[in-house]
Amino acid sequence: MSALPVRPDYRKNRARRILIGVAVVAVVAGFNGPALYRYGSAEYHEYKINRPEYKAANGHWDFLDVPSEYRINSIHAALLHTGKVLLIAGSGNNQKNFDAKKFESVLWDPKTNDFKLIPTPKDMFCAGHTQLPDGKLLVAGGTKRYEKLKGDVTKAGGLMIVHNEDPDKPITLPAGTKFTGKKNGKTFVSKDPVLVKRAKKVFDPATGRFLRTEAGLGRIYVEAEESGKSHETGTEDNYRVHGLKGSDTRNVYGIAQKLALDKKDFQGIKEAYEFDPVAEKYIKVDPMNEARWYPTLTTLEDGKVLSLSGLDEIGQIVPGKDEIYDPETRTWEYTGFERRFPTYPAIFLMDNGKLFYSGSNAGYGPADVGRDPGVWDPETNDFEKIPGLSDPDRMETSATVMLPPAQDQKFMVIGGGGVGESEKSSEKSRLVDLKDPKPRFTDGASLDKGTRYPSASLLPDDSVLVTGGSEDYRGRGGSNVLEARTYDPKKGTYTRVADPRVGRNYHSGSVLLPDGRVLIFGSDSLFADDANTKPGVFEQRIEIYTPPYLFRDARPGISGGPKSIERGGSGTYLSPQAAKLRTAKLMRPSAVTHVTDVDQRSIALEMTKTADGFEVTVPKNRSLVPSGWYMLFVTDDKGTPSEGVWVEVP
Repeated sequence: MSALPVRPDYRKNRARRILIGVAVVAVVAGFNGPALYRYGSAEYHEYKINRPEYKAANGHWDFLDVPSEYRINSIHAALLHTGKVLLIAGSGNNQKNFDAKKFESVLWDPKTNDFKLIPTPKDMFCAGHTQLPDGKLLVAGGTKRYEKLKGDVTKAGGLMIVHNEDPDKPITLPAGTKFTGKKNGKTFVSKDPVLVKRAKKVFDPATGRFLRTEAGLGRIYVEAEESGKSHETGTEDNYRVHGLKGSDTRNVYGIAQKLALDKKDFQGIKEAYEFDPVAEKYIKVDPMNEARWYPTLTTLEDGKVLSLSGLDEIGQIVPGKDEIYDPETRTWEYTGFERRFPTYPAIFLMDNGKLFYSGSNAGYGPADVGRDPGVWDPETNDFEKIPGLSDPDRMETSATVMLPPAQDQKFMVIGGGGVGESEKSSEKSRLVDLKDPKPRFTDGASLDKGTRYPSASLLPDDSVLVTGGSEDYRGRGGSNVLEARTYDPKKGTYTRVADPRVGRNYHSGSVLLPDGRVLIFGSDSLFADDANTKPGVFEQRIEIYTPPYLFRDARPGISGGPKSIERGGSGTYLSPQAAKLRTAKLMRPSAVTHVTDVDQRSIALEMTKTADGFEVTVPKNRSLVPSGWYMLFVTDDKGTPSEGVWVEVP
C-alpha cells in the first residue's frame, strides 16, 4: 500500500471574509430607512437582510432554537419518512465522550420544533448510513479507538497478523494475549479478541492431489507492554503466542512488520443498526464482516446495500473487501470481488444498475489508489475510468450531486482540495453526462473561491443550494467561506444568495426538509482563531435556510391521494392551484455525513391535470426509482414548490 503524501505544517494562509458596507451614505439614509443604520454598521446589515424584498431575492438564514440539553456535535443527519430529522454525534469527535461511553443522537421534529434524545448503543461517529426500502435507516460502522498523533503515542504498536496452520479448527485469542518476537525478544499485547480462521487445504483441480495448506489469518492491533522507544521494532519477525497448548503451540503464531511509535489512525467497528422512525429507536442487526470507519453505504437496484471502504479494526484502509446487506435477512455477505477506494467514496446508483464513482471522498487512503472517477459494474467488477478532470489532485473533500432530473444522469462535482492536510482547494464545478456514450468531465461554472467541504442540497424547484466550506484544510487560517449560492442546471449558472452566519467546514452537512427549507449543521474547525494558535471548538449551532421561493405570496397545496404508488403506477391528488401547476417530482430524503450524500435524487414525474387536481405517474425503472419513501413536490408557474407529501414506492 502506498503511503499518504507528506502533510504541510499548519499555517495562517487566508484572511476571514470582510463584510462590505454600502458605498454611498445617501443611499443608505434615503432608500434603506432610518439614520440609525449607518454606513457599514452591523445594524444596517441586519436591517438589510431582513427586508421583505431582500428575502424574496436572496432567501434568509435563521438559527434553530435548540435547548441546551439537546445540543450535540452533529456529524451525521438523515431525514426520516416521519418528517423528523435524526442527528447523530456518537462520541462527536470528542475522546472524553468516547472514554466515558457517552454516545448521542437527537431526533428533531421540524413541525413542532420538539427534540428527543435517542439512546445510542455504540459509537456511530464516522459510520455510514443509507435509507432502506421500508423507511428505516441503516447505520453501519463507527469508532472503535481514537487516533493518536505522533508525539502522543507512548507505546510502540501496530498490526499483528496471526496465522493458524490447523485445517481442522479456527482459534479465538482473547484480548490481552501476549506475543513475543523470536528474534527481537520483545513482547506485545493484543487490545481486542481476534478470531483466526482455520487453514485451507489446496488441491490440484485436475488430479485432486493435495498440494499445500494455506494458513488461516486474523488481524489484531498490539502494543508493547511498556512505554518507550526502546520497545520499537524495525524489521519483520515471527512471534510466539503465549497461553497456547498442545498442537496450537506449533500451528498458531504471529508475524508483524515494524511496531513503532508512529501515528495511530482511527479504528473502525463492525456493528450495524437499523433506526426505526416509528418506534424511534436503534435495532441491532448482524454486524458487518469487516470493521469500517468512514465507510460509504450505497443502495443497489434490488434494495440491498453495498458497504465499502473505511478504516478497519487496526486503523488500515479496508483492502477492497466490499460486502452487501440484505434488509430481508438483516445479514451481510462479501461481494466476492475487491474494489479499492479512499474513505467515504461518493458512489451513486445509476439508472442502468451500474455505479458511478465521482472521485469525491473524505480523505483516508493512498494518494494513488482508487481515486480515478468512473463507472463500476457491480456484477462483473469492471471499472471504466472517466477522463477530463482538469484538477484531479483536488477531488478530496468535494461534494457530488446527481443533478435534477435524475433521468438525465448528469452529475456535478463541487469544490474539493488536495489529499490529506493540503492547503490546496478548488473553485471548480465539474460536470459529466453519463448518457453520453463516451462520458467526459468538463468544467462548469466556478465558485468565487477554492472550497473544501461544500454542502450541496437539491431543492424542489430543481436548483441546487451550495453553501459553506473552507478554502484551507478544516478552516485553517480563518478560511471559512461564508457564502451561499444556488445552481441552475438548465442554465449552468450560479446565483449568489443570502450569506450564512456560521462558517462550516469538516464534519458539516445539509438536509432538505419537507417544507422546502434546508437545515445545515456541524463544523469542526482545527483552530478557533486566524493565527492557528487556539484549538477549535465543534460548532453545535444549527442554521435553517429559507429559499426565496418561500417568500412569495402563496405556494401550491396538495391533499388526498395514495400513500403508496407502484413503479409504473399512477396516483391522483387534489390541489386548488391545479391550473397553475407545471412540474412534479419525487425527492429521496437525505442521509449525509462529511458532505457525502449518495441518497438524494430528484425524479421527474409525468403529470396530467384533472378537474380538481393532478395525476402523476412513477417511472418503471427500479434503478432510477429505488424502493423506499420519497417526498412528492409540485411546482407552479413561478417555480414555487408545494410542501412535500410522503409517498412510498414499494
